[in-house]
Amino acid sequence: MASLKSRLEHCVSPNALRSYLAEFISTFIFIFAAVGSSMSSRKMMADATLDPSGLVAIAIASAFALSVAVFISANVSGGHVNPAVTFGMAVGGHITIPMTICYWISQMLGSVMACLLLKVTTVGQHVPSHAIPQEMTGFGASVLEGVMTFTLVYTVYAASDPRRGSLGAIGPLAIGFIAGANALASGAFTGGSMNPAYSFGSAVVGGSFKNQAVYWVGPLIGAAVAGVLYDHVVFPTHQAPPSLREIADGVGGV
Repeated sequence: MASLKSRLEHCVSPNALRSYLAEFISTFIFIFAAVGSSMSSRKMMADATLDPSGLVAIAIASAFALSVAVFISANVSGGHVNPAVTFGMAVGGHITIPMTICYWISQMLGSVMACLLLKVTTVGQHVPSHAIPQEMTGFGASVLEGVMTFTLVYTVYAASDPRRGSLGAIGPLAIGFIAGANALASGAFTGGSMNPAYSFGSAVVGGSFKNQAVYWVGPLIGAAVAGVLYDHVVFPTHQAPPSLREIADGVGGV
């Protein structure tokens, strides 16, 4: 009971609150660029969904925005910018469950606010939400999203591993690059989300929750597998787990 009370107290410490704010801001920045690039493509092209250049533009915007979002929050909150990444870190024991929930709330609020701002400022232009083609099954889409999120979270683990030394700005760039590459690989099938907050925010403002489970089940499972595989199989750690104070202060920088 004392341990639970201590964990809950650390969830509202000044450093923890700064982490939540950092996650909100970073997620807002990423979603604003990712969703905004999709809206711009649809505005400028007669049929952006069938034009390969639209997919390339969205993937590049997502890669750049995610790299920046991770970089600016890495030393404060760990630069998750994604509920799946937070879940993967929780499975690996790098962040507590109460803080995981608070991170999720911050990330989803940042996503909803970014999509809402885009809808208001573009005078009601439709905010596109993620969807899968009719010929594709929900199971197949979940597997695809899970595999992509696995590669993303595995890259996050590698980029933030202190045993590899300080990677500086290379870490966030690597994370952005894998996200952009995955978006190119699956944009025509699932939209290349890899981020439950991304899909949730666009669904809330866009008004369509169809196949929403695909963008939660697949990514969360993929993130959990990545966390377990990296920390316990491929690169097992032999150092003591972080203290409760260290967890409250953040999950470490990239």
